[in-house]
Amino acid sequence: MLKDFDNFYISWYTRATNFANEYVMDMDDAKNITQDVFLHILEHWNSFADDFNLTSYLFMAVKNECLKVLRQKIVREKAAGDLRRKYYLEMQLHYDALTEIDAIFHDEESIEKRLHEAIDKLPRRCRQIFVMRKIQGKRQADIAHELNISENTVETQMGIAYRKLRQELKECLLLFIFLSVV
Repeated sequence: MLKDFDNFYISWYTRATNFANEYVMDMDDAKNITQDVFLHILEHWNSFADDFNLTSYLFMAVKNECLKVLRQKIVREKAAGDLRRKYYLEMQLHYDALTEIDAIFHDEESIEKRLHEAIDKLPRRCRQIFVMRKIQGKRQADIAHELNISENTVETQMGIAYRKLRQELKECLLLFIFLSVV
């Protein structure tokens, strides 16, 4: 059982830490948050059911800890009186973004569904190239040859796809990235 935890830790620690860092904007805080969450998971490791979605639990726990840290930072900055406006607004924005990640994303199936809905909204050619590259795993040169277009066109269409997906999925983009759905 402990070996299973070690594998889970090795697989998810860096992604969970990076996820936390995107919001709390401090790598030391992000590492502390992630370590605390993993310690909690280790303490309760044997109580999790086999079909329990531990990955979702990890990211929701990290999210909640980030919210606590951000609330403390916001209160501390307000109390200090010398609040740097931009820093405060950035913290508030990150806090608001975290609060948007809610129960909809409790499992990877929901996340995949949301991602596929966003992909379906891409323009036809852009979607076709994105699917060939990211889902089918084809190389840019192969896509260009198959569609009889230049590699630059493939690259441009991928850029368009990323921009549109980023816009469509802005409230949950980090969760998608760290869960490696794309």
